[in-house]
Amino acid sequence: MPPIPELEAIRKAQILEASLTTIAASGCANVTMADICRAAGLSKGGLAHYYKSKRDLFLAAFEEFFKRIFLRGKETMAHVSDPLDKLLSFQWLYNKEDPDAYLGYPVLFDFMSIAVHDDEYRLIFHDWVSNWLTILKEAINEGITSGHFKNIDPETTAKGISAIYQGIATRWFLAPELHSTEWALDTLKRAVTGLLDSYQQQT
Repeated sequence: MPPIPELEAIRKAQILEASLTTIAASGCANVTMADICRAAGLSKGGLAHYYKSKRDLFLAAFEEFFKRIFLRGKETMAHVSDPLDKLLSFQWLYNKEDPDAYLGYPVLFDFMSIAVHDDEYRLIFHDWVSNWLTILKEAINEGITSGHFKNIDPETTAKGISAIYQGIATRWFLAPELHSTEWALDTLKRAVTGLLDSYQQQT
């Protein structure tokens, strides 16, 4: 009997979700295919039908993770009209009660540690950053068109804003006793608006 595409898609989604949850809990280095089988409720043969190796599975899981976070960010931005508010619309990244943040940071940092020495992982990270820069530049260009922003280079500014988000997130998640959520949100607003102001003051 040939595979049913809808069921295949559901099963793959189940496997990827189980992989991300397991990686977030234990880290890539400590996760085995047997762990994924247990989390997904599959046999080894059932898992091997979709992913032949741990590397293939983890690459697919990370790609799914980055796609999910990016799409959520894009949807969040789409609900805001003011260009500056669009650039500040990712405050859910600093909410420990948010499922994507709770799962996402352990996955992200584990992924980044592998990408340091693995070109294939680094390419996934490159593409993810590129996607973020694209939507940030779109918001900046909207601000330029509407007159909110002046004398701003969208590419340079988008890179700066992206780096601000990541830098604050790293401190907030890994050293929460020194970097509260209130600090993260206030610093984000000050840093992004300050960056925009500094460019607008240039002639």
